[in-house]
Amino acid sequence: MHTALLKEIELQQSFFTDKTTIHTLYFGGGTPSLLKPSDIQSLIEKIGHHFNIAEDAEVTLEANPDDLTSDYLHALKETTSINRLSIGIQSFHDKDLQYMKRAHSAEEAKNAILLAQQAGFDNLSVDLIYGTPGLSNEAWKENLKTLFNLNIPHISAYALTIEEKTELAILVAKQKVPSPDDEQMAQQFAILLEETRKHNYVQYEISNFCKEPHFAKHNTNYWKGVPYLGFGPSAHSFDGNIRYWNISNNGQYLKSIRENKIANEHELLDIKDQYNEYVMTSIRTIWGIDKTTISNRFGEESLNYFLLEISPFISNRWVKEEKDIFTLTDSGKLFCDYITEHLFIE
Repeated sequence: MHTALLKEIELQQSFFTDKTTIHTLYFGGGTPSLLKPSDIQSLIEKIGHHFNIAEDAEVTLEANPDDLTSDYLHALKETTSINRLSIGIQSFHDKDLQYMKRAHSAEEAKNAILLAQQAGFDNLSVDLIYGTPGLSNEAWKENLKTLFNLNIPHISAYALTIEEKTELAILVAKQKVPSPDDEQMAQQFAILLEETRKHNYVQYEISNFCKEPHFAKHNTNYWKGVPYLGFGPSAHSFDGNIRYWNISNNGQYLKSIRENKIANEHELLDIKDQYNEYVMTSIRTIWGIDKTTISNRFGEESLNYFLLEISPFISNRWVKEEKDIFTLTDSGKLFCDYITEHLFIE
């Protein structure tokens, strides 16, 4: 797979214009921490050979706690350009981890963070999950307190979702384990907002919180519609108008790369699709939906439609408007998907 990725980078070298500068690299989607540090660095160097990477680029590696040994982390720090880690902790309680079918323990979770810090990684992002059946509000506060005490600069916190066709989904369907409770999730989301504010975190997107200046450049670029290029099976790319997604089957992906082809599908976004995508991503952030942007990019008809559809949510105080920028209130954040759906142009 490593050889195929190197080849795909070469095949995709004309995706951006020559003057495009790459500000973020992100190794994610699955278990990239299984790659050897030398393989990771060779991929970074290959990208640097074919694309213009900014000197201060944010280079992130997603990792599972059980992959982060002291030796691996030191090798990563000393031999690669990785300068940010995103660690999938999920919880510091074993009962939650067992419910979610995670391979690591609560002890391994905390130890992974400490080892990363000892290896010199201070730009850390940690994922947490709330709404797990059996997770009390006090236990949720303990999870957050652990991160605050460890001085983690970036937190991504998500409500538990049951993904289709997973082992957990099957167990829930057979009523062998309890399903998530909406009221519990709402309470723990409110706790999340309250506790992160107390500790001076900025909620710059519904699920993302940081100490300034540790905004995730990669995530922020996605929400702002910046083009991106992905490599590997199932990888997605976006050039500003067209979405691409690579074939998911590993064997077929490898075969196509050996034939100097990129097996992917694509979709051209029409003006309606672009409007819907702008609304969907922008409403989630502190930068919000800009009335002027809608008018300039999508026309007065789209703006009139938006203003008509957003007005009930302003009236019930789920959305606020300041200087032609529309953002969600705390209560509105609980209904983000519902609001977004009503703002879409069908």
